[in-house]
Amino acid sequence: MNILVIGSGAREHALAWKLRQSPQVSQLFVAPGNAGTAAIATNLPLSTSDLPALASAAQEHKIDLAVVGPEAPLAAGIVDLFQEQGIPVFGPTQAATRIESSKVFAKELMLKYNIPCARGEVFDSYPEARAYLQKHPLPVVVKADGLAAGKGVTVANTKEEALEALSSAMERRAFGTAGDRVIIEECLIGREVSLLAFADGETVAPMVPACDYKRALDADQGPNTGGMGGYSPPRFFHKNLAMEVQERILVPAVRALAREGSPYRGVLYAGLMVTKDGPQVLEFNARFGDPETQVILPRLKTDLVEILVAVVEGKLHGVKIGWHEEACVGVVMASGGYPASYETGHPISGLDTVDEDTMVFHAGTKIDPSGQVVTDGGRVLTVAALGQTISQARKKVYANVPRIHFPRCHYRGDIAALEED
Repeated sequence: MNILVIGSGAREHALAWKLRQSPQVSQLFVAPGNAGTAAIATNLPLSTSDLPALASAAQEHKIDLAVVGPEAPLAAGIVDLFQEQGIPVFGPTQAATRIESSKVFAKELMLKYNIPCARGEVFDSYPEARAYLQKHPLPVVVKADGLAAGKGVTVANTKEEALEALSSAMERRAFGTAGDRVIIEECLIGREVSLLAFADGETVAPMVPACDYKRALDADQGPNTGGMGGYSPPRFFHKNLAMEVQERILVPAVRALAREGSPYRGVLYAGLMVTKDGPQVLEFNARFGDPETQVILPRLKTDLVEILVAVVEGKLHGVKIGWHEEACVGVVMASGGYPASYETGHPISGLDTVDEDTMVFHAGTKIDPSGQVVTDGGRVLTVAALGQTISQARKKVYANVPRIHFPRCHYRGDIAALEED
């Protein structure tokens, strides 16, 4: 099979890395890819927002399966376009992607179908939202409705913080049209966890659970980011909880979308808070998470191609998905200043010094004209390692991270520390 992965982050490198292990893959392309994907696939210099160019490339390279990584092309309707052109594509349609691209749509869907989630109110007027926020008990959550690259949600512990988040979204338009509407909701208390699932419109097959770290600095300090690392599995999320999420959240969400005329095929990501009243949904995403993918896929036993094709063809019920018992820990190495302004173009050294069984998934990297791998984004690399326990995986990953260097590099030192034996 000729396969095309769309995207340029560590998630897409991890997908390409896993797909490359399949005996079913002949040619592998990534658009636009990065310095890491260049080593295992053919990069195509195409923007993920240029849907016609991506479709043309898929036709030109006789692609048998396209796999969409990021949310923006899904929300823009890339799956619909590829389907119209007869190109097999893994991912939800534009209508089904609304479960991520509109937090208001997701909230209304959950309320309509009794899927457990936080209580909240929707506003499209800044003065009304501000007045409501003034009276809301703390802590409070302020969410921009649309896509905001993982940065549109603020958990505010003070009124000042909450009003600043609201003003940023609705007045100063920090997220553009994504801030036309906001949701103000109660803050759920508990342990956070991500449970992703493959779904083919009817069958829902959960993956192994993972936890990620959103804040830039140790001890959950600093601004929100796209994710600074993660691990799988979290000990507190036992099998009974996973079954409860499957029965009360994942299956009902897929059924709800089918009833609403938007059958869901792809990866459904449930961001959950495990509260004293059980698991509740913080958010849904319509794709593989980043950095969760980098700690989930190394644990996958089954051929990923087999799973993705089964989803596209509506035959997921016929696939038995197996997982390794080993734990996985991933640490993101970021550019200094991220998630605010940062420099790019710094040379990266030490990539050839990491242990053979340590995985380095590239995100913001490229190869400069001299052939040197240089930084090209905020999140630069995810370094991941497997171990018999979280402790073992953690020791291995933190032994390897310092071997890689680029100017002003920063990373968290406490990823998975809570899970130490």
